[in-house]
Amino acid sequence: MVRAALRVVGFELKGLASVGLWVVRRRHGVPAGATVVTYAKEQAFMLWLMLFAMAVETVVVDLLLVAMDVPAWLRFAVLIADVYGLLFGVALAGACVTRPHVITEDELRIRYGAYFDVRVPRDRIATVHTGRNYNEEHMVSIKDGQLRVAVASQTNITIELTEPVALVRPLGRRAEATSIRFFADSPEKVVTALRSGRLAVGS
Repeated sequence: MVRAALRVVGFELKGLASVGLWVVRRRHGVPAGATVVTYAKEQAFMLWLMLFAMAVETVVVDLLLVAMDVPAWLRFAVLIADVYGLLFGVALAGACVTRPHVITEDELRIRYGAYFDVRVPRDRIATVHTGRNYNEEHMVSIKDGQLRVAVASQTNITIELTEPVALVRPLGRRAEATSIRFFADSPEKVVTALRSGRLAVGS
């Protein structure tokens, strides 16, 4: 329990740091010459719509509490909780933008914001192909050796491995995967880079 709590705190700190990187238009963990593969566009509309709704709710709830003449300490407690929720959403958006998937000469790095990060050596990738799935139930899940890293309940790339890769789940549990399904805004870019071995720097 303590370990999981510490990991959650770490996610929050990384998320806040990502907001700073987002402001100055920098990315985390992208070496020179690497292929950058974004994945945040699919969820952007719904995320910003959610944040707008949360912002409106924050204002409305605060006005209602003032009108009801509730104690100041309760009003500020609710306000702090609402603002924290907004900050969490912005941090999630920033982390997903500034921590993209990355392909280098040696590895494919698959990420989801500050919450998940797995490095797959390229010499362990046997096959790679595209194919969209719309029914993913979790952001990160693993079952029967298949890792799934979804965005907006979707994946569109599948890679099969010649041998397992070790990974750490968001709350710290360890596992191994022999195949991986994940989402990219431009899946063809991933396929081209991995199949050809050539790196095409992009955004």
